[in-house]
Amino acid sequence: MPQLMTIYDCLFHHYGPQNWWPADSAFEVAVGAFLTQNTNWSNVEKAIANLKQAEVLSCEAILRLKSTELEQLIRPAGFFRQKARRLHGFCRHLETHYRGAIEAMLAGDTHNLRAELLSLKGIGPETADSILLYAGEHLSFVVDAYTNRLFTRLGVLQGDESYAQVRSLFMSALPAEVAIYNEYHALIVAHCKQFCRTTPQCDECPAGRLCAFSQTGPSGRKNLSNQELT
Repeated sequence: MPQLMTIYDCLFHHYGPQNWWPADSAFEVAVGAFLTQNTNWSNVEKAIANLKQAEVLSCEAILRLKSTELEQLIRPAGFFRQKARRLHGFCRHLETHYRGAIEAMLAGDTHNLRAELLSLKGIGPETADSILLYAGEHLSFVVDAYTNRLFTRLGVLQGDESYAQVRSLFMSALPAEVAIYNEYHALIVAHCKQFCRTTPQCDECPAGRLCAFSQTGPSGRKNLSNQELT
């Protein structure tokens, strides 16, 4: 089984720095973390662009919007009614407890802040960790479906681990550096979009030499495909 840093080095050598998360502020990162739920990033970019064009990409401005107005602005991201409610709820929390300043919220202790985020409507572990890592530069590894897919195929995971178990595995094995947590998650996403797809492109994969799935050959891959998480 390959070591996590060996995999990181392989991916970084192939893809280089990913410069993720693309945003102009911590608040924009948080908004993007809500909007990216159940959609792809290109749709999030359209919704963010709408908010910027309307000059409402701030806690105070979003709270001034009617629900229907916010829904229309973020419509490209899908599930826009649900996401509008969640964004309004998050902004009300910021206004009530931090005078609307996400920076004040993110200055808190990582453990307590994660618990606080998880207590809010619409924030699950992946969204909470995305806000912690990318908006607040907290040491909190982000796990997503791509992580499960890639590392099950690599042979690092069995495929039935919980979010908490996968997160703990990475955080116990990696150097405690925000930059590595940040880059690693972005590299996983890049790799799964290009090579480790639902139907993987094993023949050209830069991580093929490390991958149990790739080394099984065509017949073995077919059997393994039936056990995938996504």
